[in-house]
Amino acid sequence: MSSLRYLLRTVALVGMSAALVAPTAVAHAEPSPADLTRRIEASSTELERVVESYNKLNEEIKANKATVARLQTRIGPLEQQVEQSRADVAQLANSAYKSGGLRTADALLRPGGSAALLDRLGTLDQLTRQRQARISGFTANQQRLLDEKSRLDATLARQAAQARELAAGKKRIENDLSKLYELRRQAYGSATERPSPKAATAEAKNVPAVSGAAGTAVRYAFGALGKPYVWAADGPNGYDCSGLTSAAWRAAGKSLPHNTRMQWSAVSHIGKGDLRPGDLVFYSGLGHVALYVGGGQVIDAPSAGRNVLKRGMNMMPIQGYGRVR
Repeated sequence: MSSLRYLLRTVALVGMSAALVAPTAVAHAEPSPADLTRRIEASSTELERVVESYNKLNEEIKANKATVARLQTRIGPLEQQVEQSRADVAQLANSAYKSGGLRTADALLRPGGSAALLDRLGTLDQLTRQRQARISGFTANQQRLLDEKSRLDATLARQAAQARELAAGKKRIENDLSKLYELRRQAYGSATERPSPKAATAEAKNVPAVSGAAGTAVRYAFGALGKPYVWAADGPNGYDCSGLTSAAWRAAGKSLPHNTRMQWSAVSHIGKGDLRPGDLVFYSGLGHVALYVGGGQVIDAPSAGRNVLKRGMNMMPIQGYGRVR
């Protein structure tokens, strides 16, 4: 009987041990390479969306700074006009006070007959109109100044709010980056690809012969091959996707905003059959953009941890195609 009790205790202990060990083993199971790849792709897509939002804010802040500069340029002369108008009105008031003989009652009492009276009343009316014109001019100038200052204050307030939002966005990106880099370390043993300066040299023989501004943009993109993805950067040492396309076309003398959605709004939309080297390829959700280089291939800055590369343009669903105006 004691042997039976011993056996039952042993079975119970083994069962408890299995119950305790099994969940631990499952919880610490290593993700498969396929799982890691899916997580990296999902994280990269989300990160790129956040980076493009950051880029959009940056572009809006640049535009606001330009608006502030224009407003401040206009406000200076307006302030001078208001000061001059104020001085003119003050001088007019002072003259009217000193020559108080222009009052109607005084004019009626003066000798000289009806002709002199009409002259004096005409002078009074003329001076009154001049004074009213100067006062109206002063009021108009003052209102223009107030309107411009109001626009300036609103722009500065919007800019300050955007700067705070930008700082919050930067923190989020840095946090997301650390998670993505950890996934890449698990999957590939390294958080980032090593920059590859020889990539551009190796592809030099494949640069298509394209004339004009488009040719300049294409050659620039080939020269960026092997350089690292750097979020919010537009060269020359690193790029994000819209940073690369804007830098390539800047080299060609064309200005493109450093944001995918803004670039989509800035280009002429074309069909796939009209694609030529130098055109832009936009991807679904407008979270990514690449530069078409011919032969069904694009050059792009793919995602954090990777380098600028040339690859087939159908690597993800395409939103549309654009030609820089």
